[in-house]
Amino acid sequence: MAIQSMTGFARHEGEAAGLRFVWELRSVNGKNLDVRLRLPQGFEALEQPIRKATTAALTRGNLQVSLSINAASNAVEAVVNDAALEAVIDLVDRLADRIDARKPALDGILNIKGVLEFREPELSAEDRDARNHAVLAGFISALEDLKAMRLSEGAALAKVLGAQVERIGALTHAVEVEPSRSPEAIRARLAEQVSSLMEANATLDRDRLHMEAALLATKADLREEIDRLKAHVDAARALIAGDAPAGRRLDFLAQEFNRETNTICSKSNAAPVTAIGLDLKVLIDQFREQVQNLE
Repeated sequence: MAIQSMTGFARHEGEAAGLRFVWELRSVNGKNLDVRLRLPQGFEALEQPIRKATTAALTRGNLQVSLSINAASNAVEAVVNDAALEAVIDLVDRLADRIDARKPALDGILNIKGVLEFREPELSAEDRDARNHAVLAGFISALEDLKAMRLSEGAALAKVLGAQVERIGALTHAVEVEPSRSPEAIRARLAEQVSSLMEANATLDRDRLHMEAALLATKADLREEIDRLKAHVDAARALIAGDAPAGRRLDFLAQEFNRETNTICSKSNAAPVTAIGLDLKVLIDQFREQVQNLE
């Protein structure tokens, strides 16, 4: 299963046991898998198989599932309410001697409210099971269409994320080879700063200043942060190219990218390195925003 988005829509129409049905599935971002169902009365038995199928197909996202049911034209039958008909006939007989009127015609009697009813035919348990099976099959088809859409969007997102990860790797390399962070350049900057301080205040202890400068040079080393960034870039590449859901792990890596970049910016004592660090922060924010859409 390739990387996929959490957003998608699917619709499936079908007919079963004289009923027309329409499934609509809408999926948006979510921390976990949350399935919300709207089923018509009489279709409650579908809830558990729907949830089971959804859990097998998806791992994250807020999913809204709705089923609409309409009776087909040939699914309605006319039924005479015998009790109501007998009451009407009895009333006609009782009034025949009191009122001089023509006997009511059949169409007139049938138009009396309650005498003739239109309703869906009663289904046997076997027919009801067959109907539910057909409607559930329609849901499975809609779920497959939804997953296909999520996979398609996921493939597009993977390309965007892959390009961003490569850019993060390039900027990490730029920090690594930046001349201003070489030991010689750092020593030269600190020596210049020590000289400036001594010129401003001759009473300062030169040896102590050099010791402090050496300590600052050690703290300014970015080797560990660069190595961790490179390792995170490799991990992100593997996740994007892999088949497992990667949204959560890529979100964690985005946080790690940001942590190491913040450290680089705080430890940097050279403007070029700080500038690259700021570019990294902007790119990582864009990366994390896209990651939020992944399953």
